[in-house]
Amino acid sequence: MTRFVSIGEAMVEMAPLAKSGQFQMSFAGDTLNTAWYVRQLKPLWDVSYVTAVGQDQMSDQMVSFLQDTGIDTQYIQRLNNRTVGLYLIALKNGERHFSYWRGQAAARALAADPGTLDRSFSNADVLYFSGITLAILEGNGRARLLRSLARARAAGKLVAFDSNLRPRLWESDDHMRDWVTKAAETSDIVLPSHDDEAVHFGDAGPKATCERYAALGATTVVVKNGPGTIHYRHAGKSGVMQPAIVSDVVDTTAAGDSFNAGFLSQFVGGVSIDLAIHAASNVARRVIKGRGALVPL
Repeated sequence: MTRFVSIGEAMVEMAPLAKSGQFQMSFAGDTLNTAWYVRQLKPLWDVSYVTAVGQDQMSDQMVSFLQDTGIDTQYIQRLNNRTVGLYLIALKNGERHFSYWRGQAAARALAADPGTLDRSFSNADVLYFSGITLAILEGNGRARLLRSLARARAAGKLVAFDSNLRPRLWESDDHMRDWVTKAAETSDIVLPSHDDEAVHFGDAGPKATCERYAALGATTVVVKNGPGTIHYRHAGKSGVMQPAIVSDVVDTTAAGDSFNAGFLSQFVGGVSIDLAIHAASNVARRVIKGRGALVPL
C-alpha cells in the first residue's frame, strides 16, 4: 500500500452559494485539498495529513471531518491557545478572490519539533508540501521542515512540491523566492503554476519555468498553465501537452490542487508522465465545474 503524506495548513472555508448571498462552511487548504482528492482517486492508498490545530470545538470538527473522509489524522498536533485559520471566497466570472484570518492558526507551529516531523514522515512513500506550507511557518520552522524532508528523501521517500506562490504570506518577495528555491532543491517532483512564476521569477514562458526547476535538481517538473499548454520535464526529456478547453467554468478554487492529486495518484503508481498529466487535467476540469475547494469526483 502506498502511503501519501501531505503537509500544511487546513482552514475553515466559507464558500458562496449560487445566487443566494449566503455561504457554506467547509474545511480546505491547498495541501489538504490535494490529500482529499488523492483519497478519492486512490481509495486503497493510506493518506495522512500533517498539521497542527487547536483544542477548541472548531478544531475538533476539522479533525472529525478529515477522519470521516478517510484521511489519517494520527500526526495532527493539538496545541493549547490556538485554533484553525479561516478564509472566505468571493467569485467573479468563475475567478476567485480570498480573504484570510489566520493569525492564531495552530498550523503555523506544525514544524516546531523536528522529532515529530521525522516520526510523521518515517513510514511515508510520498511526501507532499507547498510554498504556502513554508510561508505560514513561525520562527525556524521553514528550515526544520526542509531538513526533515531532506532526511526523508535521503532515506528513499519521494518528495513532491507545489511552489504555490502567495507573496502576501511572506516577509518579502526575496524571502519567498529564496525559500521556494530551497524547497525545490529538496524535492524530486515540482508542480508550479506558470502565471505566478512569470510574475515573481520573471520566467518568459512555461518552458523557462520548467527548465529553471529542473536545473535545481528535480527529476520531474510539470508546469501548470491554466487553459494553456502544459510543459513538463522528466528524466532529462521534455514535452508539452494541451489540455481540453473548459467553457463552463464555475469556480477555479483548487484547480491546481486537484491537478496535483490527479498527477501524483497516477504517476507514483507507475503511469507514464503523458498519461498522468492527461488524467490530472481531467480531474481539474471536473473540479472547476463545481463550487468550493472539495468537489466530489
